[in-house]
Amino acid sequence: MIDLRSDTVTGPTPAMRAAMAAAEVGDDVYGEDPTIRALEERTARLLGHEAGLFCATGSQCNLLAVALLVQPGTELLCDAQAHVARAEMGAHAALHGVSVRTWDGRAGVATTAHVARLLQPDAGPFLVSTAAVALENTHNFGGGTIQPLEHLREVSALCRDAGVGLHLDGARLWNAHVATGTPMATFGQLFDTVTVCFSKGLGAPVGSVLVASAEHIARARVLRKPLGGGWRQAGILAAGALYALDHHVDRLADDHAAARAFAAAVAEQAPHAVANVPTNIVVLDTATRPARDVAAAAAARGVAVSALGVHVLRAVTHLDVTREQCVEAGAVVGEILGAPE
Repeated sequence: MIDLRSDTVTGPTPAMRAAMAAAEVGDDVYGEDPTIRALEERTARLLGHEAGLFCATGSQCNLLAVALLVQPGTELLCDAQAHVARAEMGAHAALHGVSVRTWDGRAGVATTAHVARLLQPDAGPFLVSTAAVALENTHNFGGGTIQPLEHLREVSALCRDAGVGLHLDGARLWNAHVATGTPMATFGQLFDTVTVCFSKGLGAPVGSVLVASAEHIARARVLRKPLGGGWRQAGILAAGALYALDHHVDRLADDHAAARAFAAAVAEQAPHAVANVPTNIVVLDTATRPARDVAAAAAARGVAVSALGVHVLRAVTHLDVTREQCVEAGAVVGEILGAPE
């Protein structure tokens, strides 16, 4: 099976496993795991922030970040297809009393005017006041799209002037960094809180890091505990993430090239299905065909892709598939989409 459902399906490489097995560990609830501390400090520096907190998942990091910026009964603004709104099981509302209001961007990318029209930090006694804005880079459901740096700067200034928080869901920020050459800190310093994931394109088995001010991270560490996020000798996991930082960042360019090759193979037989491919995610329009039927037909021929909507498929390249496999998979999906109905 050529598995293109997500870049989360990657397994640790033998060298990463060796680094994990050799990790120095301690009790992280007591703050005594040196490998976790090294990862948190390094990630914070990379993103231009004071401190970091290692968590099991990106969703847990996002949950903590939003809780830092948005008090119960106030709102978070974000894109309608944002991961925090669509793919975190309503946890922000269920656990922290956060209301979410959305704009409709183009492939997950808005204009500053989109944000400005919704921003209402002091809505009075009858409406919900805006406490923070969240942006996603790269944008998952938008097809791996990259938020333009100038847009990020404009929204950062808008939020600062309005006195509201700004969060970056940077699960795949590494991909934006590699695709554009923009330093991670250039992105990170525009935001109050940033999350980055190590278990997607970087190929570590588990883990994300939230970065922010030292004061925010101290509070997030307390908030993590009632979410079941206080772990012990998790330096074994942090070692995988550190290995990924050393060895798997620059190679993301290979995944981007493989995604373009997959899309080109699809387009040879179904040109209507493919649009822009900025990073490692390819979103396909199945036209009148149900996406689940197309995914099932592809799986029967050894290619796994995800049905994201009634007529939307997603394929994601990663370090466990080669460019040649992606071309082969694209030919299969293109043949299915291009066949007469």
